[in-house]
Amino acid sequence: MHAGIGDAVRRKEDLRLVTGHGCYSDDFNFPGQAYAAMVRSPHAHARIRSIDVTAARAMPGVLAVLTGQDALADGLTRIPHLAAPGTAPDIVLKNRDGSPVPAAPHHVLPTDRVRHVGQAVAFVIAETIAQAKDAAEKVVVDYEPLPAVTQGSASAESNAPRLYDDLPNIMIDAEVGDKAATDAAFARAAHVTKLDTWVNRVTGVPMEPRSAVGIYDTASGRYTLYAGSGGIVRQKKEIAQILGVPFDSVRVVAKEIGGNFGTKNSFFPEFAMVVWGAKRVGRPVKWTAERHEAFVTDYMGRDLTVSAELALDADGHFLALRTSNLSNVGAHSGSYVPLVKGVGLATAGYRIPTAHIRACAVLTNTMCTTPYRSAGRPEVIYVIERLIDKAAAEHGFDRVSLRRRNLIPPSAFPYKNPQGVTYDNGTYRAVMDRAMELGDWRGFKKRRAEAKKRERLRGIGLCCYLETTGGYPRERADITVQPQGRVDVVVGTLSSGQSHETTFAQCVAEWLGVPFDDVHVNESDTDIVKEGGGSHSARSMRLAGIVMGQASDAIIDKGKKIAAHMLETAEDDIAFAAGRFTVKGTDRSVGIFDLARAAADGDKSVPEDLRGPLAATADETIKQLGFPYGAHVCEVEIDPQTGALELIRYTAVDDVGRAVNPMVVHGQTHGGAAQGIGQALWELCAYDAQGQLLSASFMDYAMPRADILPSFTTDISEVLTPTNKLGVRGAGEGGTTGALGAVVNAVVDALAEFGVTHIEMPVTSERIWRAINDSLSPRAGRGSG
Repeated sequence: MHAGIGDAVRRKEDLRLVTGHGCYSDDFNFPGQAYAAMVRSPHAHARIRSIDVTAARAMPGVLAVLTGQDALADGLTRIPHLAAPGTAPDIVLKNRDGSPVPAAPHHVLPTDRVRHVGQAVAFVIAETIAQAKDAAEKVVVDYEPLPAVTQGSASAESNAPRLYDDLPNIMIDAEVGDKAATDAAFARAAHVTKLDTWVNRVTGVPMEPRSAVGIYDTASGRYTLYAGSGGIVRQKKEIAQILGVPFDSVRVVAKEIGGNFGTKNSFFPEFAMVVWGAKRVGRPVKWTAERHEAFVTDYMGRDLTVSAELALDADGHFLALRTSNLSNVGAHSGSYVPLVKGVGLATAGYRIPTAHIRACAVLTNTMCTTPYRSAGRPEVIYVIERLIDKAAAEHGFDRVSLRRRNLIPPSAFPYKNPQGVTYDNGTYRAVMDRAMELGDWRGFKKRRAEAKKRERLRGIGLCCYLETTGGYPRERADITVQPQGRVDVVVGTLSSGQSHETTFAQCVAEWLGVPFDDVHVNESDTDIVKEGGGSHSARSMRLAGIVMGQASDAIIDKGKKIAAHMLETAEDDIAFAAGRFTVKGTDRSVGIFDLARAAADGDKSVPEDLRGPLAATADETIKQLGFPYGAHVCEVEIDPQTGALELIRYTAVDDVGRAVNPMVVHGQTHGGAAQGIGQALWELCAYDAQGQLLSASFMDYAMPRADILPSFTTDISEVLTPTNKLGVRGAGEGGTTGALGAVVNAVVDALAEFGVTHIEMPVTSERIWRAINDSLSPRAGRGSG
């Protein structure tokens, strides 16, 4: 079967998955395995006075009950989260007072106090899961409850409860941009629009909750972890560091991931516990989260408090952006990436001459926030797109013309934004126009009038987004052409639905001229995968494409040398095309698999130094950003009597650079849009003032469902980026990035006749109803709903 770059070929993975032959984390089971259960804190903040495990250890079937003191005695160290305040080429946040940016520690099991509801304080291992759960109930923990703080803005106050005795609550307090120039621009501005908002906290809710099996081999002293994540090499490095063992003493295996969206990228305490516990009890140890555990202990996302202002001249040209972004990172420093990425992209795809951004990260008694699909970018794109709509309404501009006037034109690239980030290229206005065309923007007035006859409010919203992709910069590919007629590709990414088995095979099949079905991709075992950064920040195709391309080129170069000897000609006379090495101007040739067989068998025509596997490795560190962009159009209809909202139409046009498989790109856009729409309309991780999570089940955490979403209209723009051979920008996150602004702008447009200028997410029916009824109250003022 031929399937090369640009073909919408069906996924290799699907037959295995839809017929039940996939292997998810909970599918791993081993002879003699024991089962684990956690003892979790009911308090958001409390000192641990003591933990009595005597009764639990005496329960039937119990093999071990481990606490933070045991972990300390065995030398387990804190989890080495990637909590740098930015690395080049992203911006780097530096505290205004010159102090280093600290990282609040995250231990496998705490010894001093708990800092969020659900934090594990003891780890019970038993013969069966039922016995482990029964024993967990017998663990007696003496807590001293302490005051808790859950809101980021409250935690930044001087009198807020401190989470750590030796650390402030404010981890980062930085400034980016030119304050003096920004203040001067605002002083001469004809118009200023302000927006105060909170971007709601959400979580990934993967279909399969976390699950892990740990094994310790006494003979080799080797630990093996079977668990889904965002990258097996990263997990291997982190386990080795936590346990204090050599890197090669750890193996990590992950097959199907069961959903990720960034939620599973960072290291979880339970992963260290199962391998540590396996050594303690001398048996494999398995743990699987129940859904309520997942809700309280999965890493969460977003939670950004923003106060932003946009300055415009009399003609509607943007002059400056001034914003304060406060990120609630939770109880531990899991990651500062969302804050860093958002600050770097705050001015989006618009020509804004100057900007000043105050960037803060604060601790609270909540679960950590880490990168969640398109980390940091949906938040700031939402803010700038809401500011533009708000400015248009307040100062008499057309919202579309305002965007068109200020979007960066193709002639301005490469374009350096006021924060110091340089964009590659793009046709931002053309993509916006295409989205409006597909969304039938011109026909909206007629549809609104028709809806009004049915006593419905109709609104349409537009969002122009810009992404920045980056992530872990190192990637490796090992490609081997096997004599029996297959090509093995080993790469350090890890698919959690991105279709690597298909899209990577398409690339290698085209470059090496072999059948698509003969290319096999392996990403799942660190005994085979030596290096790589996993999948996040839309890095996989961009970086894997670079190293796979280099390895393919090296194989072809080596093949030409071998072919020259086999065909008795000069190397310069050898051409390669369609999987064959040919003497130029003749019909004499040899196929790539036959050549691989000759080299492997030590054929006498092949010099000794060229014998052996026809294989190549490429290992590169690529510190370069990618910039996907696009535009989304959303149309909603609202019942003013109840506030009930129906999503009528949704259109997205995304420029991903080269679309290696258009079908896969469309699928990524659909999934990403569903997640973004879900955040805009329904999803919320809701904590009360005491730090109790009120949304810890599907009864309380509302998810987008197929029956409440319309059929999406999507299109792909392919302006190739000059930053890599394939021209790929990245396709995994744009659907989410554009959704928040498009949806909320549509809702505010529908409510404009009631004087509503903003409404907070999630835009529930209750919020809409209150906004309408507040506007009808004699004392009501215009503003947020």
